[in-house]
Amino acid sequence: MTDMVNSAQTEAWNGYEGRHWAEHQDRYDHLNDAANAPLLEAAGIKEGDRVLDIGCGNGRVTRLAALRGASAVGIDLSLPMLARARASAVAEEIEDVRFVQGDAQVHDFEEEAFDIAVSRFGVMFFADPAAAFRNIGRALRPGGRLAFVCPQSFSLMDQAVIFAAIGTQVTLPALNEDSKHQPASFADPAHTERVLSAAGFKGIGLRALALSQHWGRDASDASAFLMGWGPLQHWLALAKADERTRTRAHDAATEAFHAFETRQGVRLTSRLWLVTAERP
Repeated sequence: MTDMVNSAQTEAWNGYEGRHWAEHQDRYDHLNDAANAPLLEAAGIKEGDRVLDIGCGNGRVTRLAALRGASAVGIDLSLPMLARARASAVAEEIEDVRFVQGDAQVHDFEEEAFDIAVSRFGVMFFADPAAAFRNIGRALRPGGRLAFVCPQSFSLMDQAVIFAAIGTQVTLPALNEDSKHQPASFADPAHTERVLSAAGFKGIGLRALALSQHWGRDASDASAFLMGWGPLQHWLALAKADERTRTRAHDAATEAFHAFETRQGVRLTSRLWLVTAERP
């Protein structure tokens, strides 16, 4: 394991946040799986490729890359999630896959060891994004490809309705795109292009995606899941929300989720960027 320069994220992903994702692996995959096909198609993974999955978490995308014939390596900060990733690879009998704990910003990758680097929501929290992508670029061969998905502004998403409802009961921080550690830190295409250019990437492209996400069986189920989400737990703690306030916030979220109930469960539209680039 290399040094971890992103100490706050390391603590979160090896604490409650990482445990919640590991314990609810299927729930998070149902939430995020709609991004898999466009991401993997943009990456152009073929048999024999060497693939690096950045912020691999429970390893869903890493394993999908291996199923396409690639030799795949997933890197993540979170020991709980990496344990789930390894167990899932064994259960699915996927052999050409490996998972390592590390901070991709400073991990000592072998130079030119990979043909492709991918990430599903794993690149938004770097302490120094340009340094991180320079390090990732060093791990790619010349002509190697980068592809990742990340959120657009949360104000454009259905989730904004849910958080607004919660915000009537407790003060939540703004999900500002200019915060380097927020999930929407790459919401601004100009910022993304500046970071990747500074890291030495060329041929940078962004394509907007609008994907339906499955949040739960019904409004009550979706609300219970959301209230356990790590950032929301953190924000409620910062607001010193007591049990009654938390209950009111839960009830407000449940009421808001009702508007998104369908026969297929609770479906919210998430607006994302699919970002591609190339190492010269």
